[in-house]
Amino acid sequence: MKTAAEAPRENKVVSEPATPDACRRDYEAAAQVRATLARQEARRRK
Repeated sequence: MKTAAEAPRENKVVSEPATPDACRRDYEAAAQVRATLARQEARRRK
């Protein structure tokens, strides 16, 4: 018997269809992450 930590978790990539609307929501939700990464990369290039 597996513990809760060992049990497989739901994979959102497999469980949700890749529709244009879902992709757009993912892209919009990651805007802050992309901005942070761009700032970090710009600092590293100096």
